[in-house]
Amino acid sequence: MALDKTFDAAEAEARLYAAWEQAGAFKAGANASRDDTFCIMIPPPNVTGVLHMGHAFNNTLQDILMRWHRMRGFDTLWQPGQDHAGIATQMVVERKLAETQQPGRRELGREAFLEKVWEWKSESGDTIIEQLKRLGASCDWSRNAFTMSGAPNAPQGEEGNFHDAVIKVFVDMYDKGLIYRGKRLVNWDPHFETAISDLEVENIETDGHMWHFKYPLADGETYRYLEKGEDGEVLFEEERDYISIATTRPETMLGDGAVAVHPSDERYAPIIGKLCEIPVGPKKHRRMIPIITDDYPDPTFGSGAVKITGAHDFNDYEVAKRGGIPMYNLMDTRGAMRSDGNPYAQEAAVAQRIVNGEEDFDEAKISAMNMVPEAYRGMDRFEARKAVVADITAEGLAVMTQGHDPRLGKAAAKPLAPEEGGEAREDTLVPLVEAKKIMQPFGDRSKVVIEPMLTDQWFVATDKIVGPAIDAVRSGEVAIFPEQDKKVYFHWLENIEPWCISRQLWWGHQIPVWFDKEGNEYCAPTEAEAQAKAPGKSLTRDPDVLDTWFSSGLWPIGTLGWPENTPELQKYFPTSVLITGFDIIFFWVARMMMMQYAVVGQKPFDTVYVHALVRDEKGKKMSKSTGNVLDPLELIDEYGADAVRFTLTAMAAMGRDLKLSTQRIAGYRNFGTKLWNAHRFAEMNGVFDIPTQHRRDTDVTQTLNKWIIGETARTREAVDEALKNYRFNDAANTLYAFVWGKVCDWYVELSKPLLQDGAEGSEETRKTLGWVLDQCLILLHPIMPFITEELWQTTGNRDKMLVHAPWPDYTTDALLDANADAELNWVIGLIENIRSARAQMHVPAGLQVPMVFSSMSANAQTAWDNNETMIKRLARVESLEKVDSFPKGTVSIPAPGATFGLPLAGLIDIAEEKARLRKSMDKLQKEIGGLKGRLNNPKFAASAPEEVVAEAQSNLDARLEEAAQLQAALDRLTEME
Repeated sequence: MALDKTFDAAEAEARLYAAWEQAGAFKAGANASRDDTFCIMIPPPNVTGVLHMGHAFNNTLQDILMRWHRMRGFDTLWQPGQDHAGIATQMVVERKLAETQQPGRRELGREAFLEKVWEWKSESGDTIIEQLKRLGASCDWSRNAFTMSGAPNAPQGEEGNFHDAVIKVFVDMYDKGLIYRGKRLVNWDPHFETAISDLEVENIETDGHMWHFKYPLADGETYRYLEKGEDGEVLFEEERDYISIATTRPETMLGDGAVAVHPSDERYAPIIGKLCEIPVGPKKHRRMIPIITDDYPDPTFGSGAVKITGAHDFNDYEVAKRGGIPMYNLMDTRGAMRSDGNPYAQEAAVAQRIVNGEEDFDEAKISAMNMVPEAYRGMDRFEARKAVVADITAEGLAVMTQGHDPRLGKAAAKPLAPEEGGEAREDTLVPLVEAKKIMQPFGDRSKVVIEPMLTDQWFVATDKIVGPAIDAVRSGEVAIFPEQDKKVYFHWLENIEPWCISRQLWWGHQIPVWFDKEGNEYCAPTEAEAQAKAPGKSLTRDPDVLDTWFSSGLWPIGTLGWPENTPELQKYFPTSVLITGFDIIFFWVARMMMMQYAVVGQKPFDTVYVHALVRDEKGKKMSKSTGNVLDPLELIDEYGADAVRFTLTAMAAMGRDLKLSTQRIAGYRNFGTKLWNAHRFAEMNGVFDIPTQHRRDTDVTQTLNKWIIGETARTREAVDEALKNYRFNDAANTLYAFVWGKVCDWYVELSKPLLQDGAEGSEETRKTLGWVLDQCLILLHPIMPFITEELWQTTGNRDKMLVHAPWPDYTTDALLDANADAELNWVIGLIENIRSARAQMHVPAGLQVPMVFSSMSANAQTAWDNNETMIKRLARVESLEKVDSFPKGTVSIPAPGATFGLPLAGLIDIAEEKARLRKSMDKLQKEIGGLKGRLNNPKFAASAPEEVVAEAQSNLDARLEEAAQLQAALDRLTEME
């Protein structure tokens, strides 16, 4: 079948993928010819997900390794699947219900709502699978897994035992004391009314305020407040009956348990251990809290005193735990001030007795107490903030400052109005409110401000299971590449906190714990088993579900059928490589390491390859708000999957972010076109008429053919070495240089005379060209599967599809002919140097020019003699003459063992050419000076965004390289004068 003029990617990709699937090309064990196994677990995308650039990058790298190992005869498994993504999926379905005007989650109730989720999953949950197929991902889709398969409420078609595995692990870890229920501070999303992980929190810099308030000392007590200089001299002193604190969240003052200062802060030494009053709420029921010392406060920041609100701030929580400070919950699950519980006066009285030591410190009782005064109960937290500020200010307990205080900034509170209502004078006092940039935590899906909340949750005692995960990487049992990401891994695991695994959602693995009326816990896989542990008692199941990271932490064993001892588990576990983004090293990679060691006592994989981010061409992170997102599916539609894959691979330098541009993708599409055209050239010269098994003579006579065979072996070795070391960009760039440079540009061009009918070596050259092109397809296939498979099937009768073609193992030791290699590389180098000199000197492209030489070694002479016709034709040289010395106006051409020159006097105007180059150089030097000035300016380096600095450096590097080329051309012209 004749090749079309061009490769129609849109038509061919779907057809070829369907053919691979129909042939079972991707199934576990397909094409295996050895006992060695190679297994990759796909990082499971959310069932709600659609293919984005990160997915495209991650899965391209995985696919390259899978196809490479499959062609090498390994028993391979690329295990696909999706994560149920609790909060994301629940959000999508709730939104869908609202859009279609159906009853909401609460109206439906838990069981009916979960039916809606499963219904949505069956309709839309496979979207990303089809999109991964567009990319060419060669997963064993017959084994597609889902983290909720086998759940009690799963519909027909969602069978499996992943749910059983998750529940078994929970029960076993609970029984071993590794999972427990406790009250800790967590990230709380008031929109979804659930705890969320750090990964689901986005810290965004926003405009905020810092309010300064007075906490009056108990019983009107006073002290001498002194501020001293470095030499101990008194800079400021006054008598105070209060301690000043600053806060960005005044509404949380209602839950303060203490005021803390640093032990070294002499300003507050006289009042350590004394009580101060929270300046808000009914006056006669104000709470008194102690002034304590702790290393947390910074004496140089603000007043040096901080309020400790343990139930609503992560730093304060640690201080409260260290100091035994009460922690009061102020808000309900929706972020409103609590309206439940006893009257405030009653609660405040109990709290005061606890502070005074008149009542026992009972954490459970304290967390249930509502310390919100009636005036604020039921208010939204931000409305309560305004009310608290207004009430404190009205009472005169805001710290006041002069109206012109520079700390006020543009967003300062308005000054107290002068009698006439005019603008404040310099001596007008106003509340001290600093305009301040603050890092605000937002839910990445809800987009609401996250509230630290003290809640009852389930935790994994990670400190008890983290050891093997640390030791495995430290000993080298598990390798992490690149090295820098190993540090991230260790930092997180060596400072690990208890892992909150409960979520207040409905979609997910419901926690297998039941409670009786007394609050006793009964953990069991089923309700019947729990009931057996509590005969005759009425039990209620914990409504919470497990964090999706808990179930995805079991992904390697769960997808292979554990807890059953399946053949797949025996064969493929531990798996081979995990390829993942750096942003989930500690959220997913570390959890899998901990969980697999804790559950089955083995590592989950041998190697972790951590890739960087895909950014836009200027180095900016892609985001919808910026408008710089590149959609991989749109790129595949426009350029084809092969071009997208090759671009991502060529730019996948270890540890370095990709800067992706459509120009690069278009360039690599041209690379595919170059490969296609080389095959069309071969077809027109009868190459594919030769049966595939005869496409290379073992006894090659032509120097050109010996050379390209050696280059092919050199390339095969380099590609294998690169892939073995996860240097994907080196593999791609090696293949690009070989296929485009050596094969298409040089071998095809140099073979034309040999392919003439009747020419010596014509049949040998046809066979060699056919073999070389076959090797190009084989070596390129893992990166560019579609075009290579199409060419493979169109250019001969094959025993196998390319996806299962045997990977070559020939070596340079066996195939490289040293003499042919030296001769052809000498010829190519000479032609390239002649072309370069001509281009620099602006010699017209079609002009035939004479060439001279002053000396030539025997090897150089042989190389010239053997290839004279070819050199002259390709370098546009009309003659070669030996001279004792080069005439004036000759530009020298370097070559090993010889000195050549092009006499260009009379062919170009040297003075005019130098003037043109100097003009270009002057313009370039101005640009270089400007770029250097920016980069050497400390203010620019400190204030400009990282991507702007990187772009300036990249521009400077490019200009310097251009300047070097111009200087080389000027030097050559000077040499000719």
